[in-house]
Amino acid sequence: MTDLTTTPDSLLAEIRALIEDARHQVARATNAGLTIAYWRIGKRLLAENLADGRGEYGQKILATLAQQLEQEFGKGFSYSALTRMARFAEQFPDERILATLLQELTWSHFILLLPLKDPLAREFYAEMCRVERWSVRALRQKIDGMLFERTALSKNSEEVIRQELATLRDGRMTPDLVFRDPYLLDFLGLSGAYSEKDLEAAILREMETVLLEMGSGFCFVARQKRMSVGKDDFYLDLLFYHRHLRRLVAVELKLESFQPSHTGQMELYLRWLDKHERAPGEEAPIGLILCAGADAEQVELLQLEGKSIRVAEYLVELPPADVLRERLHRAIEHARERTAVLVAPKDGQP
Repeated sequence: MTDLTTTPDSLLAEIRALIEDARHQVARATNAGLTIAYWRIGKRLLAENLADGRGEYGQKILATLAQQLEQEFGKGFSYSALTRMARFAEQFPDERILATLLQELTWSHFILLLPLKDPLAREFYAEMCRVERWSVRALRQKIDGMLFERTALSKNSEEVIRQELATLRDGRMTPDLVFRDPYLLDFLGLSGAYSEKDLEAAILREMETVLLEMGSGFCFVARQKRMSVGKDDFYLDLLFYHRHLRRLVAVELKLESFQPSHTGQMELYLRWLDKHERAPGEEAPIGLILCAGADAEQVELLQLEGKSIRVAEYLVELPPADVLRERLHRAIEHARERTAVLVAPKDGQP
């Protein structure tokens, strides 16, 4: 029966949407099919020990093969393209995991992942790209912004990182995957002397970009959240909710470096939120103290993770990329060394 309320314009819009959806599905299926084909070609080349044209004889075979394939199928099968396919199969050996990644990642995503030397970083970006549905541009920005090195996850041992990534594949996200240090807030346009109110106002003004830096899953709830405790009122700078963690995230902004006294204030906020704002089915609230700086030893001694509190630095002016990279790598090495000392057996113990 014809719907008399349908107008020509609405009918056109509906049919247009159906066509666009069909095109999207076809493009997605085509990309997945081609990417799997590239993976299988790479796997076959690996079986013949032709990855990267190993040895003079192997180079000749690969060059001849590339020439013949290019003549028949075009530039997508050049010598460099074939070595890339072999590297692809080498770096992503599990076809079942690859099939899961292909639900969201395209061949262009994988091309960005292949040059990464750290297998754990590569796996992190691939899984986060799948979960958060990053575009190719977004993935490039995350890699350039050294997201993996800034996550709490990267400070753990390789074994713990692999366990966390396996948890992510099972559909569960942990705080170590969510929180970063430092947060890059150079887009706020702050320089010279500024107040805590200036910092908060800039964050609110650039909230869309702030949420992109914080990561997918964060939803803004409130600013200056009022909490009445006895006869006193307290005000939390920013309150967020994280959909994947299913918990409230309390954020306090500090212009100075982290002080141990900051934790007492955050503990009060978290207990109030747990009592008055936590909804059924949610996890306990978690706190993030954003400071101009933090002493790693002080933070470690306070054992804040057991109190559901994270401490991170924010940067409103970025150092050169190589300086930031070196700083992050030193922080990762230092954190992993501390972890190794903590888990090592003490004298007289097996």
